[in-house]
Amino acid sequence: MEIDVLGHVSFAAGGQRVTPSAAKTKQVLTLLLVNANHLVTLPTLIEELWDEHPPATAVSTLQTYVFQLRRLLAHLLPEQSPKDILATTPNGYVFHVGPGELDLHRYEDLVDCGRRAFTAGDHENAVKCLRSAEQLFAGPALADIRPGCHLQAEIVRLEAARTGSLEIRIEAELALGKHHELLSELSGLASRHPQHENFHRQLMLALYRCGSRPHALDVFNRLRRALVEDLGLEPSAELQRLQRAILAADPRLSRPERPATVGG
Repeated sequence: MEIDVLGHVSFAAGGQRVTPSAAKTKQVLTLLLVNANHLVTLPTLIEELWDEHPPATAVSTLQTYVFQLRRLLAHLLPEQSPKDILATTPNGYVFHVGPGELDLHRYEDLVDCGRRAFTAGDHENAVKCLRSAEQLFAGPALADIRPGCHLQAEIVRLEAARTGSLEIRIEAELALGKHHELLSELSGLASRHPQHENFHRQLMLALYRCGSRPHALDVFNRLRRALVEDLGLEPSAELQRLQRAILAADPRLSRPERPATVGG
């Protein structure tokens, strides 16, 4: 079975792909899948579906949603018991998945691979793993779900994880001397995230290495205005050190193998 949650939620097997049509059934499925192989308690599921105002029939209604999911599983995998896949426990439910079946698990494995490679200084493999992860997670997290409090928290977590892995992949590519190739992507990221210091730092460094020192300083000034006007904050000490290094044409900035250590 192949199961997707990084985008549109669905299962696939034997050439078929199915997804619940009812919004709350899909919501239950998604919360179970982002916690695959772990217990999701009845109170958690009820809070996700109805927040602080569950109906008197909440438990029986939830059981109906689980029944609907098992019926989909029985249609998709007639040779398996749906109760073995979506198991009932005394306290809630567990959705069992095998290795590699869930795209979220594959994504997390690739990000872990990329982080380990980056830490080890293996920038080529870091880029390879993290770009593969990005291909799995191409759209908005849980795109077709109407989230409650628990899934909303999961969306925030997934988007933060995606941003973090993107930063590491760009750092690895800067270390490989790919500053020209990164300019367009970094310009877009800095524009979409006007207060994100690391994307601006990376763009400043790429511009400087491409011979655009004035533009690199302009990036710093735009970031500073955004931080001061919106948050009343100055750029971090790291950003200020980078600005001074660019003004001074510090030769360390031209060493791709150490993009993040200037001023340290």
